[in-house]
Amino acid sequence: MSVAEDIGGLKAAGPWIEKANPTFTVLIDEQHTVASIYGMVNVPTAVWIDEKGRIVRPNETAFIDNRFKSMHGIDAAPYLDALRDWLARGEKSPYALTPAQLRARLRRPTADHRLADAYFQMAQHLARTGHNQDAIPHFKMAQKLQPESWNYKRQAWLLADPDKDYGTNFAKEVKALGDKPYYPPLDLSGPKNAP
Repeated sequence: MSVAEDIGGLKAAGPWIEKANPTFTVLIDEQHTVASIYGMVNVPTAVWIDEKGRIVRPNETAFIDNRFKSMHGIDAAPYLDALRDWLARGEKSPYALTPAQLRARLRRPTADHRLADAYFQMAQHLARTGHNQDAIPHFKMAQKLQPESWNYKRQAWLLADPDKDYGTNFAKEVKALGDKPYYPPLDLSGPKNAP
């Protein structure tokens, strides 16, 4: 299953979904509920959930192919191989985390993250109701409280003039990272290493 997160709903996400021509279910999350629940701060991100509804791997960078590899340098093959292994072997897969491993990898939200989410929800509400300019201070506060959330930045910037209203833009923010990667490295290792 895939979830498109965009306040613009079907109008904004629909053309992308149609172009991808998926053979699986795609939902559109206009309120970023999935990102909020699972602590997602960037896309593409995946969470593995088994048939019992148990999280097997927490949110992590997940590319389905290498079309953007030249931009970020991440090879999709290791992740896809791990996913296929889990689909074939279930909990016996070395990539299926134990509950203890999962707890160690989960990033628990801080008080600032929870407050950032509240500001982001308010900003989205204001934008949905036609008050884009009133939404900007709330988007800014969400970004200030959780600066690692690229989801907050991208959604805010789509609804405004990033340079004029935020004093920055996507390219400037990526450049400001310096040596820090835009996507955190994928960790497929652990006590249950792949054979």
